[in-house]
Amino acid sequence: MIDMPHTAMVLAAGLGTRMRPLTDDTAKPLLEVAGRSMIDRLLDNLVSAGVQRAIINVHWCADLVEAHLKTRHDIEVIISDEREQVLETGGGLAKARPLLGDDPVFVVNTDAFWEPTGAEPLQKLAESFDKELTDEILLLADTKRCLGFPGAGDFFLDDAGALSRRGEAPSAPWAYAGLRIIKPQLYDNAPTEPFSANRIWNDLLPKGRMHGVPLDSFWLHVGDPQALQDADFWLRCHGA
Repeated sequence: MIDMPHTAMVLAAGLGTRMRPLTDDTAKPLLEVAGRSMIDRLLDNLVSAGVQRAIINVHWCADLVEAHLKTRHDIEVIISDEREQVLETGGGLAKARPLLGDDPVFVVNTDAFWEPTGAEPLQKLAESFDKELTDEILLLADTKRCLGFPGAGDFFLDDAGALSRRGEAPSAPWAYAGLRIIKPQLYDNAPTEPFSANRIWNDLLPKGRMHGVPLDSFWLHVGDPQALQDADFWLRCHGA
C-alpha cells in the first residue's frame, strides 16, 4: 500500500516575470492552457491522487488567486499569505511550515505538468519515497521528452536513485519536473525570508539524502508566452 501524502504545498506566489505581458494584470497560475487554468490542472491531479489539503502561497494578484480558489470544493485550500513580501521557493516553505504538519508533503509548481494527466506520477513518487533513506525526492523529466524546457538539464541520476548536479558538465539528462515530496522538518529552523530551496538541496545532495524518480509521461513546462502557446497547441492536438 502506497503511503500517499495528504497535504501539498502549491507554489503560486511568483511574480510571473518571464510570462509578461500576460501577467501584467493577473497571476501566472490563473493563465489558461487548452481552456483550463494551470492551477486547476494541478489541483485536478492532486485530487485524483487523494490529496486532501493544499497549502497555497500567494503574492502577485493575490486577491484574484484567492477568489478563483473559492470555486474549488473538492480539496481543502489554505492560503499562506505572502502579500507583504514574496519569499521564493525556500522562504515560502519556511513561512508555511506551521501549516504543513509533520508527515511528508508534496511540493508542486503551477507551471509544470504532464500528459497523459492524472495521479500516476504522484503515486510513483510516493511509492519511491523511503523515509529511512531520503529527506526529499524529486520527479525528473527526460530533457528529450518535454516541451518548453530550453535548459541543459539539472541532474544526473545513479542506479540507486541518488541525485547529483550537472555541475560543469555541458548537459545532464534530467530536469526537475516541478513536483517533489519533502519532510517538512527540513524547514524547522529555516528563516522566514526570501531564499531558494536550492539552499536545502545543497545540504542534502552531498549526504545522499536527495533522490529522484523518472517521469514516464511527456512533460510540459510553461515558463513564457511562447511555451504557453506551444503547450496549448500540443494539448489541444492530443485532446487533453
